[in-house]
This record gives sequence, C-alpha cells and structure tokens, in this order.
Amino acid sequence: MEAYRGDVLSTPLTPETAAFLAQLTGFPVKQGALWHEALTHGSMGEARDYQRLEFLGDRVLGLAVADWLHGLSDAAEGKLSQRLNALVSRETCADVARALGVPAHIRLGKQARDDGGADSDNILGDVMEALIGALFLERGFPAARDFIRKAWDKPMRAGAGQRKHPKAALQEWAAGNRRKPPVYALIDRSGPDHAATFTVQVSVNGVGETQARGSSKQEAETAAARDFLKQFA
Repeated sequence: MEAYRGDVLSTPLTPETAAFLAQLTGFPVKQGALWHEALTHGSMGEARDYQRLEFLGDRVLGLAVADWLHGLSDAAEGKLSQRLNALVSRETCADVARALGVPAHIRLGKQARDDGGADSDNILGDVMEALIGALFLERGFPAARDFIRKAWDKPMRAGAGQRKHPKAALQEWAAGNRRKPPVYALIDRSGPDHAATFTVQVSVNGVGETQARGSSKQEAETAAARDFLKQFA
C-alpha cells in the first residue's frame, strides 16, 4: 500500500471535514493527506487530486457489492451483473454522496464550483469512490466493506438494477413491435469538461423521438430511453 505523509494535524484538512469523515466512516482520521487528496478536484491545480484514489475505490466498491449480492441471492450471473452495474454506477455513487453530505466537503476551484461541480454526477461519483479508496488504504477491506454496506443500504433495499436498464427495455420494445432498433444521437454538449452537460435524442422510426440531458453521454441516453418508454410504450 502506498504511504502518505502527514497526519490530520499537519495537512490542510479542516477540523470540520475531519469530524465529518470520522462520523461518516466510524473511525478518526489518521492520514489527513490521504483524505485531503480524496476530496480534491483537479481544478484546484494541486499535485495530487482524487483520480488515483477513485481508480482504487472503484475496484473496492465493485468487489464489496459483488460479494454482498452473491450472499443475498441465488440469482444467475446475468441478473447479478445487472444489479451490480446499477449499484456501482456513477449515478448511484453520486446519489449516495449527496445523501451522506459529501458535496459540502469537496475541494473545487472557484470556476468549477461556479459551474455546478459540487452537484455534478461525474464529480460526486468519482469523489465517493475516492473516499472508499482512502478508507481501504487506511483501514483495510473489512472497514471499507462495512462502510459500503451501510452507505448503499437504501439503493440495495430499493432493488436497484432489478428492472431492465431503460436502453435494454427500449431495444426489446422496438423489436417486439417490429420496429427498427432505436437510434441515439448527440444533439449538444455544453459546459466545461469537469461539469459538461450532454443532450441526446433517441428515435424509433415510425414512432417518435425524445430528448434528455445528463452529465455524461451515457446518462443522457438512459434518460432519453426512459422518457421514450413513458411517452410511447
């Protein structure tokens, strides 16, 4: 495991954020620099930001949720994968971050914050995974797993991923109604890279079309498919 220099007293981690993290994880912060990095966006222009920890936390989250699902259900691999993908999606990670109060502690440059970065699914999802990576490095996998099971309890109980993904459902609907497959087109991309907004149109020949926006092309496509099903299916 990578070593991080500096305890909580010798880094810029504020007392408020240190207290928040202790309450969030159930452990006092030991390596302040580690958590400082997990909450730092690239717009701050610092030597280290959350990207490396996000890379690690993404894998820890996937393993923890896969283990959880495997123990909960005797479902086939395809159903388990469907639920896993929904539970570890950027959208779910961002929703969990909001529910936990993470946005107030993210370190963003002024322009990024003014552009709505603190409410961006892309940024919130990445920071949530970076925090998991930090907890894994500081306390090990059991602590990270226990945190994930507590933080993800609501989406797990709500059955995230049990229903078909909107894009898959629309594909099946089109085939079942003897229509050509839905066609997705990127209509617009606006805003800076760290807080971009994508507008996507989905159309089914002979039926109609809908448009939707999202913080990623995939998110916008999903929203457009969902809206299409509501309007035409």
